[in-house]
Amino acid sequence: MDRRFLIGGGAAVVIAAAGGGYWYMKNQQQTPIDPSAGAAAAEEIDTSSVVEMTLGAEDAPVTLVEYASFTCPHCADFHERVFDRLKAEYIDTGKVRFVYRDVYFDRYGLWAAMLARCAGPEKFFGIAGMYYEQQQNWLRGASSEAQIADNLRKINRVAGMDDETIEACLNDVQTARTLTAWYQQNATADDVTGTPTLLINGEKHSNMTWADLKEVLDAKLAG
Repeated sequence: MDRRFLIGGGAAVVIAAAGGGYWYMKNQQQTPIDPSAGAAAAEEIDTSSVVEMTLGAEDAPVTLVEYASFTCPHCADFHERVFDRLKAEYIDTGKVRFVYRDVYFDRYGLWAAMLARCAGPEKFFGIAGMYYEQQQNWLRGASSEAQIADNLRKINRVAGMDDETIEACLNDVQTARTLTAWYQQNATADDVTGTPTLLINGEKHSNMTWADLKEVLDAKLAG
């Protein structure tokens, strides 16, 4: 039986649903994932309503798909060291189309993704950046699940979401189920076994330095 973790009354509540499994961080390190867990059940869920979060020109010659989790410290490091330069030099200049896909290690990453997506595509990447920049505080500095939930609420209030919208997003069972199925389907199809995983024109790479990523992108653009 698969589980969905939603927020109710200021505390974490576990709600059972159909299919799959769930994930936890281990020692704050990059955590291997098993996307096949619950994959059969995930295939039965209609995920066509999920919006791809993208930046850059649709017709860019290179497409970079990042699989990442808001609770992954290596993903936060990638966004701190690499993402701004990637955006400035390749995405904003029309060379790269960037696609962000969620991975759910745990309930906290799911909560964060539900909130960021609820704010809409136009605000998603701004909120995602706040999650990564403040990951040490909202996640690792929290002493309880209730505090993690409250920390996420605070970030999304700063981003302009009102309390009614925040609570409705956090308690949307169908969205939780759909997003988890969507993650399982994508991760299985692309053989994603850890985060961050980068697909550059379909070629899979693990976490990369800026220099290494730039070399790969320039080679793709030249080829």
